[in-house]
Amino acid sequence: MKPRVVDLVWLLLLAATALTWGLSSSGWVARAGLGGMAVVFALAWLKGLGVILEFMELRHAPPLWRRALIGGLTLISALILLAYALALR
Repeated sequence: MKPRVVDLVWLLLLAATALTWGLSSSGWVARAGLGGMAVVFALAWLKGLGVILEFMELRHAPPLWRRALIGGLTLISALILLAYALALR
C-alpha cells in the first residue's frame, strides 16, 4: 500500500515535535539563546504549514486563503520571536 501525503506529513509533524522536545529538554535552546529560539520557531512554522496545507486541505483552496493563513502564521511567529529578542535586551 502506497502511503498518502497526509500520512507522511503526520510522520514529519511527529518527528518535528520530537526534535523540538529533545532540543528543549537537553537545554540546548536555552544555551543557544535567540538562535535556538529561531530554530524552534522555524520548526513550529513548518509544522503549522503542514497543518494548513494538508490537514486543513488548503493546498487546493484559492490562493487568497492560502496566502492569508500562511501570512498570519508567519506574522505571529515573527512577532513572538521579536518579542523574545526584545526581552533579551
